[in-house]
Amino acid sequence: MDMFTLSPEQAIHAAGQMRLYAQPQRLLILSMLLQGEHNVGEIETATAIAQPGLSQQLSALRQAGIVSTRREARQVFYRLTDETCAARVRAALTLFGEATLPDIVTSAPASPRAASAPASGGAIFARIV
Repeated sequence: MDMFTLSPEQAIHAAGQMRLYAQPQRLLILSMLLQGEHNVGEIETATAIAQPGLSQQLSALRQAGIVSTRREARQVFYRLTDETCAARVRAALTLFGEATLPDIVTSAPASPRAASAPASGGAIFARIV
């Protein structure tokens, strides 16, 4: 199998991961958390997701390991767990949302041949580094 051929188990896992992002409220939360750590009140105000819905979505993201929490006094702060999670959120927003290309994608040509191709309306590919 090449690197893009999935086993049935890998396909099931990948589909489950995609389902986590396929929910509008979760995408709102995740896009906000790309900017950094926020407490529940800030997330509620910025996303207009009321309780208990916000708590349910944050719980699902926490159980999936996409977000992590930190408690300070009576406040709970949420953040993306790591850079891999942040890259996945950026990719989802770029592929399916209105976001612009993320920092992980550059416009550098993938090959010398691509660099010499004329800019005549043909396809242009980005290289992920």
